[in-house]
Amino acid sequence: MRRLFIHEQRDWPRLHWNDEALASLLADVRHRQGRLIGRMEALGFDLQCEAVLGTLVEDVVKSSDIEGERLDAGQVRSSVARHLGMDAGGVGRADRDVEGVVEMMLDATRRYDAPLTTERLFDWHASLFPTGRSGMRRITVGAWRRSESDPMQVVSGPAGRERVHFEAPAAARLDGEMRAFLNWFEAPAEADPVLQAGLAHLWFVTIHPFEDGNGRIARAVADMALARSEGSSQRFYSMSSQIRAERNAYYEVLEGTQRGTTDVTEWMGWFLACLGRSIDNATTALAGVLAKARFWEGAGSLALNDRQRLVLNRLLDGFDGKLTTSKWAKLAKCSQDTALRDIAFLIDHGLLVRNPGGGRSTSYGLAEAQ
Repeated sequence: MRRLFIHEQRDWPRLHWNDEALASLLADVRHRQGRLIGRMEALGFDLQCEAVLGTLVEDVVKSSDIEGERLDAGQVRSSVARHLGMDAGGVGRADRDVEGVVEMMLDATRRYDAPLTTERLFDWHASLFPTGRSGMRRITVGAWRRSESDPMQVVSGPAGRERVHFEAPAAARLDGEMRAFLNWFEAPAEADPVLQAGLAHLWFVTIHPFEDGNGRIARAVADMALARSEGSSQRFYSMSSQIRAERNAYYEVLEGTQRGTTDVTEWMGWFLACLGRSIDNATTALAGVLAKARFWEGAGSLALNDRQRLVLNRLLDGFDGKLTTSKWAKLAKCSQDTALRDIAFLIDHGLLVRNPGGGRSTSYGLAEAQ
């Protein structure tokens, strides 16, 4: 006898879990979440923006990568930077498919407090598939999937020996299913908002309302709920990046939950643990931003000119090659004599050092990097 999917259970969608089993995990995640946000908010505005840019780029790239779609990270960075009003680093305008994913993710996180509606989800879906196609296949865009797509299944294996991992509710149920989901999402939270994020992810991906793109939209919905849990549009960690790193476990717990009862304690526990790891890993991912913050804190008492700040920031961001006097002059648009004076001041105050070697090949590096 075939096991029922979760949406076929008599008490669907009344999903529930064991609060006692999740209490310590939730408290730990909330502590880590608050500590990271506090640490990042202590940075200056420019460094905060850098951190947010890096996180959003990672989120967009990894969320697509989970589904096997590889986006060009340079284009994603250019698109995110342009939408945030930051320097795009000279990269041209991104492709339409990249722009669409970026626009969806930014709408979810920057406008986290705006209602999630059917029309908004349709807009997200249309932005993911600007040509109306998924690969070579034409799909229904900006609307729920139709009965022609039934049964909507997630399968693997060769033809004739496919394994059905999941079968979504029939298309005829979608209006009612999505109405119930959106009403719940916008109602006053009955549980901790972080738990709401985990439940929203599971619930949406179980309904599977679109022909394609359900995983990416489910993760955008979860990011939106996490932003609500923090009361901030500033993203300093990427849940999608951590899910990508744990993709096999993600699909395994998702499939197990969707073939189980409406007790979703196992899924919620996995979601909380994965979120905790994503927060921990954010500290490593943002190490460059934090190092830059420490550098400028130490240099705060010095009267540096704009040229010196410009070149020091380039070095902190990872300068390609060796910094010589002529390269300084070119970057700062000044004479070599001025460049020498700028460099000598920074050496005297312990911010720069001469690299081994000399003569015409003399180069310089950050003192802390030696």
